[in-house]
Order: sequence, then C-alpha cells, then structure tokens
Amino acid sequence: MQAQVVWKDGMTFSGRADSGFSVPLGAPEAVGGADDGFRPMELIAVGLAGCTAMDVISILKKKREKIHEFKVDVQAERADEHPRVFTKIHLHYTFKGELIKPASVERAIELSESRYCPAQAMMLKAVPITHSYDILED
Repeated sequence: MQAQVVWKDGMTFSGRADSGFSVPLGAPEAVGGADDGFRPMELIAVGLAGCTAMDVISILKKKREKIHEFKVDVQAERADEHPRVFTKIHLHYTFKGELIKPASVERAIELSESRYCPAQAMMLKAVPITHSYDILED
C-alpha cells in the first residue's frame, strides 16, 4: 500500500492512498489551522472502527443474521503529554435488526479482534482495546 499527504496551505493537507480517494486533513485554529479537515488521530480512530465494522458485518451476514442498522463508536483516551498517543480505546458496537443472536455478535467481534482486523491487531500491541455491544430489536 502507498499513501501520500500533500500540503495545501497553512495547516491544510490532502491525503490520498491506493484507492484513489482523498481526505482533507487540518488542524484547529488554536495551533494555526483553519479547522478544515480530519485530525490525523481522528483518522486512526475512524480506520480502526471501519476495519472492525467491515469484519463484523461480513461475519454476521455469513451467519444470516438480520441486521438493518449497525455502527461502531470509538471512545479513545489520549495521553496529556506529547506525543499524545492513545492510552485506552473502547469500541462499542450497536446492532439493530430481527432476532440477532448475542453469541453470533460476540463471536464476530472476537474474530475481528483476534484474527481479521489488521488495524486492531497492530494497535493492540500499543494500547488496550475493550469492547461492548448493544442489540436493539426493530
């Protein structure tokens, strides 16, 4: 995989990777930015959520679970001192559908963590990641 970040102006950048899509990166006004894009650490959190979400929904579709809505929320705590790394991450999965089996959900989350999600596997070497979930009926 290759990725590139190009400086636009001030603290404004544009990121691009092999997929060809672009994502704006920016900084808050307090540090000289224009508050016009994702912060890099936000993208790391979104990448983690996207990685595990794709695994989990794929596994649950194979199990023929009837999921109509699904989201993954990330709560990441950061160190007070620079480099302000993540010190704790919690992933909360919310499912909405018909008769979704908790055992299927738990297994899908566990497989994402232990086998399929490279973002989670890499981050687990540096920061503890916990999980929880809710299943809501339609």
